[in-house]
Amino acid sequence: MTKAKRKRLIYNLITFGLVIAAFLILQNMIAAKAISRSLKGQLVPICAWIVMAVSLNLVIGFSGELSLGHAGFMSIGAYTGAIVSGWLMAAFDMQDPTLRLVLAIVAGGIIAGIFGVLIGIPVLRLRGDYLAIVTLAFGEIIRNLVNVLYVGTADGKLHFSFLNKDLPADVTMLVDGAKGAVKIKPISTFTVGFVLIIITLIVVLNLVNSRAGRAIQATRDNRIAAESMGVSVTRYKMMAFVTAAVLAGMAGALYGLNSSTVVPTQFTFNQSINVLVFVVLGGLGNILGSIISATFLTVLPEVLREFADYRMLVYAVVLILVMIFTNNPTTRAIANRFFAPVKKLFHGKRRKITGGGDVQ
Repeated sequence: MTKAKRKRLIYNLITFGLVIAAFLILQNMIAAKAISRSLKGQLVPICAWIVMAVSLNLVIGFSGELSLGHAGFMSIGAYTGAIVSGWLMAAFDMQDPTLRLVLAIVAGGIIAGIFGVLIGIPVLRLRGDYLAIVTLAFGEIIRNLVNVLYVGTADGKLHFSFLNKDLPADVTMLVDGAKGAVKIKPISTFTVGFVLIIITLIVVLNLVNSRAGRAIQATRDNRIAAESMGVSVTRYKMMAFVTAAVLAGMAGALYGLNSSTVVPTQFTFNQSINVLVFVVLGGLGNILGSIISATFLTVLPEVLREFADYRMLVYAVVLILVMIFTNNPTTRAIANRFFAPVKKLFHGKRRKITGGGDVQ
């Protein structure tokens, strides 16, 4: 095994190990009723934001493109999940909440992926600030479209309308314009959220470490050199962009089915910036960092509620301090020293298994 492959294996083991350990600890705390109600209510949103951060890191950190419309894909997933869940109940009387949740998440990912392809074909030919502006416009367009979208069920069929026109008189509303998705039965669970995180990590880490992932990173590092070697820049950037859109749609479905109402104001430009902060704080191209930062920054505002009017001020100060801390060479050296025993332990086991030498 080469040194580069060994490093990737260690990184993946640490990432999956920390996520699984956190899940088991929290499950034991829930069983022992040793967790507060407010924190328990944050577990599903934390899972959704982790998936959002990891998926956006695929676009920004590995593909090198600045996308500011990630909340648009999340809103597509949230509304699709609410519509599919309501339709399955009305048309098929599907009482199993877990099955409805899984189908809603899959549908949210598929629809968001379709929009990702439609947006990516023209947008990914742009570069720099132009790409950021167009993705920002996409997020705002989606928010305004769902603001005038009306969806209902009647006789087991779905009926769609903009501006509430030509809907049957006996329709049962699922999406009511500016009021958002209504009559949602919250069915999201922490276990399904954990499984979605694991699926996201498997997809992203395998893509990043594959031949396609190396091509994606090559287009980020030097577009001209990648093109001269025959790499299709648009194709590989599209691959990263659509994969991120699918994962964001799935996260949106999980997030939307965690509450009784989903409204367009939940998916504004500010939400895209929040996810961008998760990625930048955790480090571009650092999947584990995105997981930690998304968890930390989601829980932090709830922890600071006792500061009342000064809560967001304290949040901003803490965010600045953390950014300074994570970008300091001294603190990075300390972190490397902290993980050194783990690396040595793994390397030692590896040498023992292979008879004292590395397999090339």
